[in-house]
Amino acid sequence: MSVPVQILKKISFLFVVLFTLSACVDKEELYTDRSVEDLYNLAMDCFETRSYVKAAKAFAEVERQHPYSNWALKAQLMSAYCYYEAKKYDEAIEAFNLFIQLHPGHTDVAYAYYMVALCYYEQIPIIQRDQKPAEDSLKAFQAVLNRFPTSVYAKDAKFKTDLIYDHLAGKEISVGRYYQGQGAYVAALNRFKEVVEKYQKTSHVPEALHRLVECYLTLGLQAEAQAAAAVLGHNFPQSDWYKDSYRLMQTYPSTK
Repeated sequence: MSVPVQILKKISFLFVVLFTLSACVDKEELYTDRSVEDLYNLAMDCFETRSYVKAAKAFAEVERQHPYSNWALKAQLMSAYCYYEAKKYDEAIEAFNLFIQLHPGHTDVAYAYYMVALCYYEQIPIIQRDQKPAEDSLKAFQAVLNRFPTSVYAKDAKFKTDLIYDHLAGKEISVGRYYQGQGAYVAALNRFKEVVEKYQKTSHVPEALHRLVECYLTLGLQAEAQAAAAVLGHNFPQSDWYKDSYRLMQTYPSTK
């Protein structure tokens, strides 16, 4: 009984896939002394099948076995990038930082700095949780802007820096609202002031100023409320937050 040609083709294809995948999991084969071309091709096979952790280890083996080859530096960066793709951010950051330390003058060092920042950026959580990744990402992107202002990574670094500032300001607003709702008006004031003073270019400033007006009026500090409302009206006259503050101020007698 003959096997249809289409089935034979499918079987052949499966053998090819299985062979490629087996090359990514055979540790003995990976750590055996091999030519740089063979090791790099093995790592690329793993990368192309999205076996990123195995690919990272395979690229690292290229650098370990052939540290002085032309492939070594590229393999080092590829290993770090594979950890990034695998969402193994700590390992990726460590690998990119090692490249930066060993090759500070390399043409790809700006890329390494950018990827460190991106690894932190990918870990930024929702507003209510720990903000350290956002702060670390902000510092890392700022390093890209300071060191490589004309690089191809600068534009995106600036864009993501603005997003991070907005995220951090949103966190302050969220915590301030919580304190305000709990009647802890002084603590709330400190959060809203932080937004106005530290995150002046973010989209959260109008709300922060309005919340200052609310808190000051609740505490009986009408002069401070008027000052905050005046700043809001001068800078954001079309804002709904200013309209709310204006209506609120009308319910209180003027201090003049």
